[in-house]
Amino acid sequence: MNFRRVAPKKLLFFAGSDLVRGMKSFFRPLPAFWGGVLACFIFTGTTFAQDHGQVHLGLQLYSLRNQMLANVSGTLDEVKAWGFTNVELAGTYNLTPEQFKGQLDSHGLNAFSGHFPYDRFRDDPEGIAHDAGVLGLKYVGCAWVPHDDAKPFDEKTCREAAAVFNRAGKILAQQGLKFFYHVHGYEFQPFADGTLLDLLMHETNPKYVDFQMDVFWIVHPGQDPLKLLAKYGSRWQLMHLKGMRDTTPTGLLTGHTEVTNDVALGTGKIDYLPILRAARKLGIKWYIIEDESPLSEQQVPQSFQYLNTQDW
Repeated sequence: MNFRRVAPKKLLFFAGSDLVRGMKSFFRPLPAFWGGVLACFIFTGTTFAQDHGQVHLGLQLYSLRNQMLANVSGTLDEVKAWGFTNVELAGTYNLTPEQFKGQLDSHGLNAFSGHFPYDRFRDDPEGIAHDAGVLGLKYVGCAWVPHDDAKPFDEKTCREAAAVFNRAGKILAQQGLKFFYHVHGYEFQPFADGTLLDLLMHETNPKYVDFQMDVFWIVHPGQDPLKLLAKYGSRWQLMHLKGMRDTTPTGLLTGHTEVTNDVALGTGKIDYLPILRAARKLGIKWYIIEDESPLSEQQVPQSFQYLNTQDW
């Protein structure tokens, strides 16, 4: 089976989508071993005090996309058993927002953030605001700007995206929502004296557009998360965390890699502690585990344990 990561598919897991029906389930029950590990955590729950205020841990439910499609309630039971109380969404898995909110409430889970497709931000930000309100979200974000994979992400597409984000961000802010863009690696095409990410930062209004750093997708194109945290400071409001397999190629600007290159935090080639400490010092409050590999049910609890037992 080809487990190649195709990022735009993340944006298709919304209620009523025929594209997600009939996918093979990989749902498995929670191993008893991890229940014992979680019970021994130094910290409990998904919020703990740090020197610079409250830090919130969450899980991107796309990590369990196949399980969610097969059994929403059973998968949310599993997420809760791991110790999570905060989740980030990337769709509602053939349920309406109202139905999905009911499932979250019945499992004691808080959806604080959600990813929505680019075309909805362009064409229907008011509809996103409605759905976000039903789901109780505080943050709404875009994780992929559509472009021709056969060609590099370019200046024209970047400027168009900035205009979409500024307009959508303003409309969403009027409804009490914070818009963010999730950096995905292809934005580091050279431009002027920097990159297209620099252009996107410059062309978006900080009042209406924040950013989510996915550390994997900063390292994959050969960039330095610490330098980018320092360079753009408070523009970073949320952080995605996943380990990178030691053999993963880097220096690529595609925004694609094999999902099997996702590994548990604390393993692989990314040294997370300096990044986490710098992010905490900067004031980032939301840290979201995302693991797209077929081993996510084993690796997510390991990543959660790592975050709860390290000194950052």
